[in-house]
Amino acid sequence: MKSIKNLALGAGGAAVVLFAVSLASSSSAPVPAPADQEAFINVAESTVNGVVSVKSFATPRQQMQQYYDPFGDDPFFQYFFGGTPRRQQQQPQQKSEQEQRQIGLGSGVIISEDGYIVTNNHVIEQAERLEITLNDNRSFNATVIGADPTTDLALIKIEADDLHVIPMGNSDDLHLGEWVLAVGNPLGLTSTVTSGIVSAKGRNLGELEQSRGGSAQSHGIESYIQTDAALNAGNSGGALVNLKGELVGINAALYSPSGQYTGYSFAIPTSIVTKVINDLKEYGTVQRAMLGIRFGVLTPEIIKDKNIQGVNAGIYVGSVEDQSAAKEAGIQEGDVIVAINDNPTTNTAQIQEVMAKCSPGDKVNIVFYRDGKRYEKSVTLRNGRGNTEVTRAGNVTDLGCAFSVPSKETMDQLGISYGVQVKGLESGPMKEHGVREGFIIQTINNVRVSKVEDVEKIYNSLMKDESADKVFFLKGIYPTGKTGYYAVPLND
Repeated sequence: MKSIKNLALGAGGAAVVLFAVSLASSSSAPVPAPADQEAFINVAESTVNGVVSVKSFATPRQQMQQYYDPFGDDPFFQYFFGGTPRRQQQQPQQKSEQEQRQIGLGSGVIISEDGYIVTNNHVIEQAERLEITLNDNRSFNATVIGADPTTDLALIKIEADDLHVIPMGNSDDLHLGEWVLAVGNPLGLTSTVTSGIVSAKGRNLGELEQSRGGSAQSHGIESYIQTDAALNAGNSGGALVNLKGELVGINAALYSPSGQYTGYSFAIPTSIVTKVINDLKEYGTVQRAMLGIRFGVLTPEIIKDKNIQGVNAGIYVGSVEDQSAAKEAGIQEGDVIVAINDNPTTNTAQIQEVMAKCSPGDKVNIVFYRDGKRYEKSVTLRNGRGNTEVTRAGNVTDLGCAFSVPSKETMDQLGISYGVQVKGLESGPMKEHGVREGFIIQTINNVRVSKVEDVEKIYNSLMKDESADKVFFLKGIYPTGKTGYYAVPLND
């Protein structure tokens, strides 16, 4: 899980602190009535077999470098589902003989008898190898089917049959005060169960930090179920279940000044999980629907400053993107969106959750206010490229070329010490945008590349990005000594 300390994300042994559910109790926690004990026991005993331990291994690497995000520091507006949270890309390093070491410990939930498992993206994102241990102590290596940093979810698979599955429930049916159990592997302790109640729904941690005097930050789509079930490092990716034994959330984060459980814990609702995991399984990437606005939550200050009438809660539209669904619907700067498909949108978490459940091509009904009057429009949602086509997970080979490290003689002749050379150029984005055979790429988006794996990592990171502008900005040199600069769109 993520541990939120002043909204700084960290992982156990890596760049993000992994969450885990610990077997802890509090004298202030409500005690279930004796009649409920059997339900607690039955759910606990059945669900522990559907939760696995996820160990991630990787070769030690150099310090991380962040991509520049032009919207990441904006304290008020976000580019709704077209903006990007900051991404991290590892600095290239020379080949190392170091062996892999364990960099993190998390949990996962079995969602099919043939080995599909859902977990958090931050549990697996830095891993070169994943080791899955079942509750019966059997171990397997896992393959990553797909991952979505924006919702912090990932789908992995092991080769096994007849596994215990936790049935999928509907988080929309949860009520405040309802009992839930959290199941995971905190602090290396397997098969740990804790209990709590649903404290809140639709919680956004960025807004929580802002309310505590911090600055608003975007960590992707956040619409958490808040509970008081104890979670600690290692619970990330574990199950949140109701008393019917149904999965209602994937445990993902806690809010704590110390990094340890202090009363707040958060889970990604199955209303989001189901959509994301189905997309990853079918397409390898999430079919993200975008409204195409920059927005902020309506506040008393905005109401007074902008003379808003007829409404006192909603999403204030700061601007509307061209060729977007919002533009087509006639939404304008200064409008206040109050509902989408009958779902209230009075805060960031609510609008993110309703949009996260949609796909490009879906038709939604938007209710908004302008100059004190209520309007209702139907619109077909689009993807980041402004259309409704299916997006599939890309591969670096889609660029239409191969790559290799230049010979030492070539680099000595040119006076360079790093770079990756374009080979076997065929039809594709690289050729179409001017790159020629033999071009030696030295940087991509200002990140040095010294081996083929560096190109692949940058490509894969960008393709996971929700930005509409997926572009390789290349700087390099030809064997003749001529320098070259190219912008290669990856959406072509």
